Amino acid sequence: MKSLKLKIKGMHCTSCAFNIDGELEDTEGIKSSQTSYARQETEVEFDESKINMQKIIDIVKKVGYDVNPLN
Repeated sequence: MKSLKLKIKGMHCTSCAFNIDGELEDTEGIKSSQTSYARQETEVEFDESKINMQKIIDIVKKVGYDVNPLN
């Protein structure tokens, strides 16, 4: 498993964080997603043999948020 931290822009409330986590956790290869509205960040644990960083970023963008990797 690999861990990835992302900076999220455009979240307006905690429901935004729940939407991001829900979409990511429904994706094959993602073990967990913990999004913090207060920090405007998400940390994703994933199996890099099934999904890569760019696909994770694309999912967050599809939900409607700007995103940049922190690590």
